[in-house]
Amino acid sequence: MNSSEKKQLKIAACKVRMGAIEGVFHAKSGHPGGSLSAADLYTYLYFQEMHIDPENPKDPDRDRFVLSKGHCAPGLYAALALRGYFPMDELKKLRHIGAMLQGHPDMKGTPGVDMSSGSLGQGISAACGMAKAGKMDNKDYRVYTLLGDGEIEEGQVWEAAMFAGHQKLDNLCVIVDYNGLQIDGPVSEVAGPEPIDKKFEAFGFDVTTINGHCFDEIEAAFEHAKTVKGKPCAIIAKTVKGKGVSFMENQVGWHGTAPNAEQYEIAMQELRKALAELEAE
Repeated sequence: MNSSEKKQLKIAACKVRMGAIEGVFHAKSGHPGGSLSAADLYTYLYFQEMHIDPENPKDPDRDRFVLSKGHCAPGLYAALALRGYFPMDELKKLRHIGAMLQGHPDMKGTPGVDMSSGSLGQGISAACGMAKAGKMDNKDYRVYTLLGDGEIEEGQVWEAAMFAGHQKLDNLCVIVDYNGLQIDGPVSEVAGPEPIDKKFEAFGFDVTTINGHCFDEIEAAFEHAKTVKGKPCAIIAKTVKGKGVSFMENQVGWHGTAPNAEQYEIAMQELRKALAELEAE
């Protein structure tokens, strides 16, 4: 990835953050904190990593993505819209009656969504099924799934991890958005899943820990994952909850709270300024 490509990814990530805020504000509900922390990961996946085609979202040979922490759909929707799966204006209709974009991903109603999700812990199981199906069908596609660090307190996550390791699903890449906060407070105080890397290793995963906001580290981790044979990969991405909006960063209250009109304007002003600075570089 050259400097120009990295610049374009940073610009896209800023637009993804703007789209997530746009959606949650107009819905008057939703989850901005985790959408913002994962924005760089969504951006890299959809603009650099995955083999996908917005013109043919059901291509049987496409790479798959499962948002296991389905409540962070606003960020995913922003990435999908920016990538061309549907118009950006749809973001303003988030959670509205009759609109395409529901509060959690819906594979039947939203182009680009590969699995309906939202019940925490279940998405990784679906991703394992997709990866196993790819193996059985001798397909080359890869499967990516994004989990929250609070979500991995769910026992089903580790049942799925055991399956993935046993089945040697080297076409599966699990990403943990490790922002340290969940709805009830700091993850370390609620259930303390540390050491996350050692747990995945114990289930037979190749594990990499990165700064989830550094595109160089993100690229290196995903490129490494594609070289691993005979075992699934896990990328532990250390992130900042609410990244990109100063008053939301590292504030647990923004896990599932929509900004009011004044807060929306402040957030968008910050992001527009960041975007202008990136474009001027």
